[in-house]
Parts: sequence; C-alpha cells; structure tokens
Amino acid sequence: MNEETQAANTITPFEWIGGEARVQALTDRFYDLMDLEPAYTELRAAHGPELDSARQKLFWFLCGWLGGPSYYTDQFGHPRLRARHMPFSIGIKERDQWVACMDQAMGETGVPDDLRARLRESFMGTADWMRNRGV
Repeated sequence: MNEETQAANTITPFEWIGGEARVQALTDRFYDLMDLEPAYTELRAAHGPELDSARQKLFWFLCGWLGGPSYYTDQFGHPRLRARHMPFSIGIKERDQWVACMDQAMGETGVPDDLRARLRESFMGTADWMRNRGV
C-alpha cells in the first residue's frame, strides 16, 4: 500500500488535500481556468457575467463535501445540487467541460494522484446526475 493510499484510509479528503487553503487554491484555479481556456467556453457561458458568487459557494460546498467545515450547509441548508442547478442548461458538453476543468485544476494545484482519481470519479457521477438536457 503506497503512502497516498494509506493517507486515504486515515484522514478526510479535506485533510488529505491540505485543508482550507488548498481547497481555496483549487476553487480559484478552477474558475480561473474557466475564464482562460477556450476549451471551457460553454461552461463559462453557463455561469453568467460574474463568477465571484459561484466561486465562493463552490469553495464553501467543497470544504464540507470533502469532510471539512460545513460552511455551505450552515448558510444555505442541504445543497440540493440538482434542484439548485435546474435553472441552468446542463448537457453532456457542460458536464464534460466541468469535469475536465476541475481535473485540470486538481492537476495544476497538486492534488495527490490517488485522491485526484477518486474525486474525478465522484465529480463525474455528480456532474452527470446534474444534466437536465440529453445533449
């Protein structure tokens, strides 16, 4: 068993990723990439003109989802992700761009490989569940 796998068995993903500062770095890189990379054009368009609110909410959500502080649920209650995203048109392209953008952000912010693979799988499952268009 390698060191990263041992870490996964004894600490939360929040601790494994490096705590709040690392979750903030991941969130910031995700939204920066969305703004910078042409490959994420449809994803960026789905977010409207400003990203500050979405950036803050994703940071709060990820903290709790990864096993850290429950900032999001403390402020807004249960995430109800699908219901909260229903007003946005989310198809296969947006799903794939979201997952690719997050995977790129995880790679660029040094998320450990084992954790990155686990999170990528979870993100894909959630992103696919959020789709409200067939294409």
